Amino acid sequence: MSSNDTVDDKKRQFLTHATRLVGCAGLAGVAVPLLTYLQPGSEARSQGEPVRVDLRDIPENGQKTVLWRAKPVWIIHRSQQSLTNLPSSDILSDPNSHVAQQPDYARNALRSLRPDFLVLLGVCTHLGCAPTYRPDPGSIDAKWPGGFYCSCHGSKFDLSGRVYKNMPAPTNLEVPPHHYEDKNTLIVGIDSSHSAVG
Repeated sequence: MSSNDTVDDKKRQFLTHATRLVGCAGLAGVAVPLLTYLQPGSEARSQGEPVRVDLRDIPENGQKTVLWRAKPVWIIHRSQQSLTNLPSSDILSDPNSHVAQQPDYARNALRSLRPDFLVLLGVCTHLGCAPTYRPDPGSIDAKWPGGFYCSCHGSKFDLSGRVYKNMPAPTNLEVPPHHYEDKNTLIVGIDSSHSAVG
């Protein structure tokens, strides 16, 4: 073996290592911006953050809408009369909330932690339209006890967000995770507290 062959092997090894190094640097140069691009931005991350709601400014039978995860969340302050007007279970499709669309602590006839407040996603379970809050008895038809009406395809929901039988909407309105920080403060988006505040 001549000395020229040895020099060529050293050059070849040097060029191989240099090429690998440049290739790795190029790969990192492409991967870092790509991974950064695929990460959710600060605006997207903030949309998933819990939302704090002051309940003091919602009058009885009033509604407040907040955005959580880019979806409307309705907070309804139900009166005792509206609770009394809830329809009987025989005209509702899923009166006991067997379909899992609410946290376990809201799987009751009122679908809430507190009887006076209802927390729902304001999105119809049929095709994603936004139903209208119609609390006044008789405002849709003579038998209407109050609730939510989706004018897109005629689905009706009671004041607990439960769908009536034979409606286009297949399931009840969804209840997002939530809890009460205190008597006047609702937190939408986390359910770390399972106890109702009276």
